[in-house]
Amino acid sequence: MDDCIFCQIVDGDIPSRTVYEDEDVFAFLDVNPLAPGHTLVIPKGHYETLGDVPGDLGADVLTAVHRLVPVVEDAVDADGSTVAFNNGEAAGQEVPHVHCHIVPRFEGDGHGPIHALFGGPGEMDDDELDAIADRISDAAN
Repeated sequence: MDDCIFCQIVDGDIPSRTVYEDEDVFAFLDVNPLAPGHTLVIPKGHYETLGDVPGDLGADVLTAVHRLVPVVEDAVDADGSTVAFNNGEAAGQEVPHVHCHIVPRFEGDGHGPIHALFGGPGEMDDDELDAIADRISDAAN
């Protein structure tokens, strides 16, 4: 897409600090990093949400993430990392091109687990949990 900043980065129209590239996947440092080494991993083709990505390409993206996580952590001497996709505008996805964040984490960095985004666990009774699990299971299988 001509107006997608990530597509423009892949095409070389906008410079990036590229850290990995293969036939289908591209990874580069985030220009507004949450931590040193914050890396974005994207499919080269334009797909807005995870549900739009063909399964084989999704596997390629995840394989690249799997390969890059320890490399990124080692490069900045991180103690761990948070790896996440914001999927859709309601989830905080700011660029409508699928991208995975690898955010290096450091002991005492003051940031909590992903659960901290929501203020802790929600309250649901067993019937609600069972109904949701059934809907997901039925649709997935």
